[in-house]
Amino acid sequence: MEKNVKKIIAISEPSITQKEIDYVTDAVTSGWVSSLGKYINLFEEGFANYCGTKYAVSTSNGTTGLHLSLVALGITAQDEVIVPDLTFIATANAVKYIGAKVVVVDIDEDTLCMNPIALEAAITDRTKAIIPVHLYGHPADMIEINRIAEKYHLFVIEDAAEAHGAEINGRRVGSFGDLGVFSFYGNKIMTSGEGGMITTNDINLYERLKYLRDHAMSMEKRYWHTEIGYNYRMTNLQAALGLAQLERIDELTLKKREIFNWYYENLKDTPQVKLNFEKKNVKNAFWLPCIELLGYSEKNRDLLLVNLKEIGIDGRPYFYPISDMPMFEDVETKIAHLVSHRGISLPSHFNLDKNNVDFICSELKKLL
Repeated sequence: MEKNVKKIIAISEPSITQKEIDYVTDAVTSGWVSSLGKYINLFEEGFANYCGTKYAVSTSNGTTGLHLSLVALGITAQDEVIVPDLTFIATANAVKYIGAKVVVVDIDEDTLCMNPIALEAAITDRTKAIIPVHLYGHPADMIEINRIAEKYHLFVIEDAAEAHGAEINGRRVGSFGDLGVFSFYGNKIMTSGEGGMITTNDINLYERLKYLRDHAMSMEKRYWHTEIGYNYRMTNLQAALGLAQLERIDELTLKKREIFNWYYENLKDTPQVKLNFEKKNVKNAFWLPCIELLGYSEKNRDLLLVNLKEIGIDGRPYFYPISDMPMFEDVETKIAHLVSHRGISLPSHFNLDKNNVDFICSELKKLL
């Protein structure tokens, strides 16, 4: 006899409707299943319009989007690039791909994003670019970061992988830096399975990104290459899925906010819990509901995650600081290390209802 398998309430699941099925089916039956086809252009144009930028270039994933952006800006192995210490490893890895030095700085305790004061203190003569990350959906302080970048003549690449639809003063992220990079991995607010997008208002960067993305092949002389390029193209199948999701983006972002509000109502009066923050004049995308367990050690936090899993509730720790990884320089970042050890992310997939969230919060409070 089969053992009963407990169904886990997952952190994330994509929202797939008949629209997605129809678009992908159309792409398959058209025969255009690789990196050419109508859905590529439609997705790029639609996403640029959504973010409020002139141009968008699709990529095979968010990490290749970051790498391609650095190459397009001319960042070299002699340069330094500043990133926040609390982020997914891809932000720093992309800098390593070109041999540049990763310089990590501390974060703001409330927004979890790059601290502009720490950023300015880390700038040297070798600094060439800044990659602020809109972590877990909350925008970084792009107004102050852009002011600093302009003062020191630095490039800005927004890592908006987790922040589709997030806003600052009514303006969407991805439109503040020289370039913005998004991910469409399966656990993101909108997905193309795998895939990414780079947004920009600079026609020269746009043309260079497209050129480098396709093996740096000459537009005038087919199969002629004058520099090293990359195969970082998105497929028409992925773009078909992405376009269907983009046409539903308002529905998807509203559901994320609704789910967070359910968590907020359940946990706002729980003294051991600090919930996602939303700064004034900012719209948090609430990619994942995040809580910090005040007074908890990393060991106790991890034990809580094990206990939640035994009940049937998925949960994930915050990212570890980049500076703790053996490939990167060890740096003391007080806030990044404090919140990393006490933070967890809770389920927020699109099929959750209020009863699910009530159950999660009830069980969490019992464990606390």
